[in-house]
Amino acid sequence: MSATMTATQKRTPVLVKLLEHDRGGKITISLLILTAIWVSIANLVIPPESLFHISAYGVTLLGKYFAFALLALSLDLVWGYLGILSLGHGAFFALGGYAMGMHLMREIGDRGVYGDPVLPDFMVFLNYQELPWFWYGFDNFFFAMLMVMFIPGLLAFVFGWLTFRSRVTGVYLSIITQALTFALMLAFFRNDMGFGGNNGLTDFKDVLGFDLQSDSTRVGLFLITVFALIVGYLISRAIITSKLGRVVMAVRDAESRVRFIGYRVEHFKLFVFVVAAMMAGVAGALYVPQVGIINPAVFSPLFSIELIIWVAIGGRGTLYGAILGAVLVSFSKTYFTGAFPEAWLYALGALFVLVTLFLPKGISGIQQQLKTQKWVKKFTKEKVNAA
Repeated sequence: MSATMTATQKRTPVLVKLLEHDRGGKITISLLILTAIWVSIANLVIPPESLFHISAYGVTLLGKYFAFALLALSLDLVWGYLGILSLGHGAFFALGGYAMGMHLMREIGDRGVYGDPVLPDFMVFLNYQELPWFWYGFDNFFFAMLMVMFIPGLLAFVFGWLTFRSRVTGVYLSIITQALTFALMLAFFRNDMGFGGNNGLTDFKDVLGFDLQSDSTRVGLFLITVFALIVGYLISRAIITSKLGRVVMAVRDAESRVRFIGYRVEHFKLFVFVVAAMMAGVAGALYVPQVGIINPAVFSPLFSIELIIWVAIGGRGTLYGAILGAVLVSFSKTYFTGAFPEAWLYALGALFVLVTLFLPKGISGIQQQLKTQKWVKKFTKEKVNAA
């Protein structure tokens, strides 16, 4: 019997094992796949005059939401499972976006306004004589993709190494993360940094020779974003269901005890922090070609705080809740900033307060909360009857 069970376990696909006992994850991935198929057909096959047609704008909007969902997923890994409330997680997203933007700027070549084959338009305008050294290599797509993950990962490694070894935790760590992204925002606003200053990087033409304005390219980017989101979910799931993940959650719940029994806590924290930063960088790289711009506003602390609200509303520590929260809040923002622009921030703040007070596990935890309340009522009633 034991040998049969072992053989069966060995034959179980990795994907099935990862999603075992994860009903929310299975539903989320199934919905993502169905959405990807439906959006592709609705944009490329169904004619524009049909009610079921999805415009290129709609495809881009959904692609942006799912890039945000990948970012929220990476934050949930850090906040929900590691216990670090990062108020500067947008910095990693922005760095990945800038790496992608630099490649797209080099792709423009001599088709810019000034027709310079090497220097981007903003550098010609600012009288740059030659390309800054840190722009070299970004004309190569694979180098740029490597930098999309390497630069945020390196920053997370250096920052995490210094703070975790110094045992900076709690609100102090949150404040330092916010200071980090604020400092980067101020630096990137400067024209002499070589990243376009206040205007950032924009006016992208194509990627790998594919026109960014064509419907097929937009659908392709959307599908890649959905694929990246599913892969990001599976990587996160693989981490939290492993022995490493159990140690990470123990660090979140009782760091001193874990350290006392001999674990090098800072190594576990550093690993998860770097992986999450690299995922955020990929999200930024997927966001830029679909939206068409990256500027220093993405470094702003306000953006990073908004990420926190996405995860809190969706449900911290569930992974799929982060995806749900990012998509719902981003969609609401698109609608309300168009219909009621003055009321949006108040509505977002009120929603955050209500969720914090009445739904501590977010929207994804409603069912579990109702079950718990029902069980408590039943238990209390039985105790009263017994008395």
